[in-house]
Amino acid sequence: MWPATFEQRLHAWGVLRQCVQHASLDQAVVEINAWWFRAPWRAYHLHWDDQAKWPDPWELLSDNIYCDLARGLGMLYTITLLDRLDLQDSVLAESDQGNLVLVQDRKYILNWDSQQVLNINPGLIKPLHSVTQQQIKLQLGQQ
Repeated sequence: MWPATFEQRLHAWGVLRQCVQHASLDQAVVEINAWWFRAPWRAYHLHWDDQAKWPDPWELLSDNIYCDLARGLGMLYTITLLDRLDLQDSVLAESDQGNLVLVQDRKYILNWDSQQVLNINPGLIKPLHSVTQQQIKLQLGQQ
């Protein structure tokens, strides 16, 4: 169940990050994907053309509005704040397959399905837009 208040969401997000900080990579990406798929879905909220105005992680949790892009952004924020060496190349990419979070050179694909994380090569993904983990770190003042 998705937490009802901002304080509950913030706490639950912190618990998620603590749980996956030292988990195996497989377990971490599955849990991050599953947690964000519990968020209440809305057809449209964020748009790639408004990237400069996207909410930071705390605003995202406060707004509590999650389209496919917002959910993927939440996943990338989570991965970025973990600062794990095995997750350093993560990218949020808009493609003809949706807004996907690509981890470990596309070995893992999040925001594809609520029940599974793809760990197969789905073929060539041609991103229309993308934002890297390094860009998110700069935005959050982590570099």
